[in-house]
Amino acid sequence: MSDITSAQRSAPLVEVHDLQKNYGAIQALRGVDVAFSRGLIHGLVGANGAGKSTLVRSLAGLEQPDGGEIVIRGEATKIANPGEAGRLGFAFIYQELNLVDTFTASQNIILGSDDRRGFQWKGFRGIPSRVAAVAARVGIDFDLDTPVADLTVHQQWLVSIARALVQDCELIAMDEPTASLDAEEASRLLKVARDLAAQGVAVIFISHRLDEIIDICDHVTVFKDGEVSLSIDRSDVTRQKLVEAIVGRSIQPGENKDAPSAHHPGDVFLAAENVGRGKTLRRATIAVRKGELLGIAGLVGSGRTELARVIFGADRPDSGSMTLGGKPYAPKSISDAIRHRVAYVPEERRSEALFLGLSVMSNLHITTWLSKLIPGTPFVSTKRARSAAVATTERLGVVLRNGGVSQPISGLSGGNQQKVVIGRWLQAAPELLILDEPTRGVDVGARSDIYERIREIARDGTAVIVISSDFEELLECDRVTVISGGKTAGNLVGPDITVDSMLHLCYAQ
Repeated sequence: MSDITSAQRSAPLVEVHDLQKNYGAIQALRGVDVAFSRGLIHGLVGANGAGKSTLVRSLAGLEQPDGGEIVIRGEATKIANPGEAGRLGFAFIYQELNLVDTFTASQNIILGSDDRRGFQWKGFRGIPSRVAAVAARVGIDFDLDTPVADLTVHQQWLVSIARALVQDCELIAMDEPTASLDAEEASRLLKVARDLAAQGVAVIFISHRLDEIIDICDHVTVFKDGEVSLSIDRSDVTRQKLVEAIVGRSIQPGENKDAPSAHHPGDVFLAAENVGRGKTLRRATIAVRKGELLGIAGLVGSGRTELARVIFGADRPDSGSMTLGGKPYAPKSISDAIRHRVAYVPEERRSEALFLGLSVMSNLHITTWLSKLIPGTPFVSTKRARSAAVATTERLGVVLRNGGVSQPISGLSGGNQQKVVIGRWLQAAPELLILDEPTRGVDVGARSDIYERIREIARDGTAVIVISSDFEELLECDRVTVISGGKTAGNLVGPDITVDSMLHLCYAQ
């Protein structure tokens, strides 16, 4: 594709007029107007839940708007499904890359293309020659026969972009493309985005990293509470303008930063000082007390989950130190952390926490049954196990159907599955409980119920850490520590715990 002309730039490829989308009582989009043009990089920024993803999902055919219209090449168009979006020349690359690990890079690039000559019966050999041309176009310099599982995250992003281009896309949306990349990898990916725009592709660039937005985007649209709070050209954009549009008010330098803690439920149980791990977690410092509910706020790629994994012994830190109960703490493994009464409920419960083929009772007891590191007999009678399971499900308000605790956990709702995962760790009587996105994918009623149970656990004397992308959920925490760019950006307590304050600290780094 040749470089785009100024005349082509001036004509929008996609125009969105008064777009509206409701999820029950929640208004995700409230009359959004925005346009995307060939040859321009258009940045979308905003807090979690501001409406960016809903807009992109509408363009991808994954959501149907409740009002307004989408105009493509001058004609009002209904994008009924993702297949229709693909036929319109739209490609979308989300944070969780949709690649087949066991396929090679070249096989993933051609996957979904109309030209499937490369998919011969044995080994998918004979990939069309145009794949090599597209790969060169995005700067792929590694062997295309390499399995995707063996590639770095940066290389996987290049494969995803090449797959979009091999289908001759005219618009490509990138959701947090540099969140998991180091500075050099991010710089290379930004160059790819610039090159795509120069070749006439309309690029939608979604990122929480404001420096990248300012550096790369020709135009920036800021979302807040489902509305466009700012639409600004590159020549006029500043960090201060973006932050104020994201937060919704003027921010004074240093406001609410490092607010002293005034809440002292008990003695400090866990203290982590300048903990670093890999490229994402650099100098994180937190402390949580017995009986305290500590919230950890941060944007995508800030290092929140990486910190939780270090505390739980899933990863070893590269730097820093930790104490637990006043003694040095450096878990060598997950089993070691469990022996120290540390429990962790991961973000991805279905793939990392649940045994979907087992019953509710088995899921509740699996940790104590399989680990002799937890005091108590690893194998108990069915009668005792059932009695304990019933007591735990009643305590946590798990809604069971026919079969009670013997029914498969796969038949429960997402909220009830999450309660079972929490209940599993309560069987081990943890002194520190870490919950990563505890209400992701659950309905509003279950969300409220889960937080009530979490507060009860803290009131019983357990030190509780809650990590959440929904800052509204963190408002009821005793304290909130904000992590930005792998470092602790500040601590909030009492009246200083507001969504605005959390957002300001997130973008202050």
